[in-house]
Amino acid sequence: MKLWRPTVEIMRAPLPERVLACAPHPDDEVLGCGGTLALHAAQGDPVHVVIAFDGLLGLEPQWPRDTREREARKAADALGLRHYQFLNHPEGHVLTPAEFEAGVRQMAGLIEALTPDVIYAPWPGEAHLDHKTLARVMFRAAQFTRTKAEIWGYEVWTPLRADRVIEISSAWPKKLQALAEYASQLGSTNLTLQAEEHARSRSSLFNERTSRSEAFLRFPKVTT
Repeated sequence: MKLWRPTVEIMRAPLPERVLACAPHPDDEVLGCGGTLALHAAQGDPVHVVIAFDGLLGLEPQWPRDTREREARKAADALGLRHYQFLNHPEGHVLTPAEFEAGVRQMAGLIEALTPDVIYAPWPGEAHLDHKTLARVMFRAAQFTRTKAEIWGYEVWTPLRADRVIEISSAWPKKLQALAEYASQLGSTNLTLQAEEHARSRSSLFNERTSRSEAFLRFPKVTT
């Protein structure tokens, strides 16, 4: 008897597209889709990264307040990215309805201005409050703008059931270098180990034990 297996789109490189990547905090963009973004950049694709929350709750008192932004810009250099934007919303609280709608309008404005072909955002099943919030905001912003861009959710701390897996072995050294730039976070979390566990978890799809990949879950299509 044949066992049923879910259909997963397996890709050696991302499609050549205009990219908007949205991350809750500095370092989430690297953990979730840093290899894919590096591959986009290497292809010459326009990539715009938006960091929604300030990340100050994850910063020890001895570090200056601008530490995580400075680290993110160094990580961007490692990945070959040029365009980072920091919204600096305070992290770690449930948004009021008014705050949520303001966030939707802000992200909708970015979508309309950048006209991306693809949007990367945290997948809605992430356990972290800020990650789930940003996923909800991005889906609502896509509905608001009626964008034709596909939204692909990435995993940071909570594994997803993938619709698409992109092989990132060639970009893996850049991803490790980018993670190493987040020195303020290395004392409390082993970012490299976390990235390695996710990157190897689907290597069997490529029939290569040494391959590394990033997994994505497609958001529901926006209806017009």
